[in-house]
Amino acid sequence: MTLLDRDVDRGDPVGVDLSDAALADLSRQFEREPAGAIIQWAVDTFHPRLCLTASMTDAVLIDLAVSVEPSIEVVFIDTGYHFPETLDQMELVRRRYGLNLKVMTALPQQEELWKVDPENCCSAIKVGQLDRALFGKAAWMSGLRRAEAEIRANAPVVARDLRGLVKVNPIAMWSDLDVDGYIRDHDVPVHPLVDQGYPSIGCWPCTQPVAEGDDPRSGRWANSDKTECGLHL
Repeated sequence: MTLLDRDVDRGDPVGVDLSDAALADLSRQFEREPAGAIIQWAVDTFHPRLCLTASMTDAVLIDLAVSVEPSIEVVFIDTGYHFPETLDQMELVRRRYGLNLKVMTALPQQEELWKVDPENCCSAIKVGQLDRALFGKAAWMSGLRRAEAEIRANAPVVARDLRGLVKVNPIAMWSDLDVDGYIRDHDVPVHPLVDQGYPSIGCWPCTQPVAEGDDPRSGRWANSDKTECGLHL
């Protein structure tokens, strides 16, 4: 059922229980559902006040989402520090799927924050741009997966984020084999640096290749206690 009537003050669908308890119950139910069904629920409940974020490491979530709703807004945060290959990948994916793509471009910094304040660089650039992108939205989706890192092992399928928005992780329970199989079966575009030892790709100053068998995200903020950029907190 598509729910188009919204609560004027909150922007939530009228008649849909989005309490934390209800979201937790939904998250448990969705553990047994395919990603497409989870995305369909998100689209039926929140579209057009729904978007998904993409790092362009691969286009698995994009491929899944546009098969449900081709007009869904896809958000890419251009920090100004991406690998050239990432920007090329963004354009390839945009053309491949005819995306409704929203590029959030960070303002030029007087100082290179990754040098002078690496702990706060992500929050100043990435999180700030995500906040802008999510203004007026009721929900958003990400490709976060539990298998990516120990810190993500308990990620829910559906929950409320720190902004009060509903956050949906449709492939949270997918294994690396699930992802690889989907990419192969659906000919999904993959970032060229993945085959060069970069399983998780962020900004070039903070991303290194990963040794075979190591945590896929161990190349992010190497030699640092940092494990997340803040987008998924």
